[in-house]
Amino acid sequence: MATEAKADKFYDKAYDWILTHGPGILLGIAVFFIGLWVIRLISGWLHNHMNKKDVDASLKPFLLSLAVTAMRVLLVLGVMQIVGIQMTIFAAVIGAFGVAAGLALSGTLQNFASGVLILLLKPFRVGDNIVAQGQEGTVTSIEIFYTIVTTFDNRTVVIPNSKLSNEVIINISQEGSRRLDIELKFKYDADLDQVKGIINRVIDESADVLKSPERRIGIVTISKEEYVLMVNIWLNSHGFQDSKLVVQEAIMRVLKQEELLK
Repeated sequence: MATEAKADKFYDKAYDWILTHGPGILLGIAVFFIGLWVIRLISGWLHNHMNKKDVDASLKPFLLSLAVTAMRVLLVLGVMQIVGIQMTIFAAVIGAFGVAAGLALSGTLQNFASGVLILLLKPFRVGDNIVAQGQEGTVTSIEIFYTIVTTFDNRTVVIPNSKLSNEVIINISQEGSRRLDIELKFKYDADLDQVKGIINRVIDESADVLKSPERRIGIVTISKEEYVLMVNIWLNSHGFQDSKLVVQEAIMRVLKQEELLK
């Protein structure tokens, strides 16, 4: 009789518990599966939207994964609330973990945030020539935490993204062209019109010099014994150094042949 009484008491408590918590559990399960379905829809929409907005390929998977993970965490927390699980302890644990992780990874998180900004705002792209942190070279890769630059003498430089987002960056290829300034010194017995005519002829014959913007040739300095001629011409940004060497050598050779450079 005692055993039957205990069994009846257990069944009564179980029945009361099911009546009290059962609807919340069923509702939580329904919300969970509906939420997963909605998250899949939102994930597909985000993927298509990022494709239309031409979001950087290296940033797209991360942003999509971050958004989906955040939505799933919120879904689980919401379901737990519906079911009736107390969130006080979980909130305290998550808060403490967040503070500890933030202190331990402050530098890494700064690089991460900077990487996201660089990939979104695009102050430079892969293939651009930049000057940053005292280094000049071509951007070969933009990662979440760092950017890789290959210098013109073939050195690989890894720069933390926080350095690139907080300091000056010179993008020397974004505009497509760069100006080359050449200074030439002549004695006063070198006829100015003859010198300018020779330089113009060399520039006209050069395939490396752009027709626009227009060149400029003029005297920038006058002294007792000589004058200094400044030549401003425009070259393609990519291959600038090679074109610079070719053009300067061509001008020097012709001027030496005419015995204008001494």
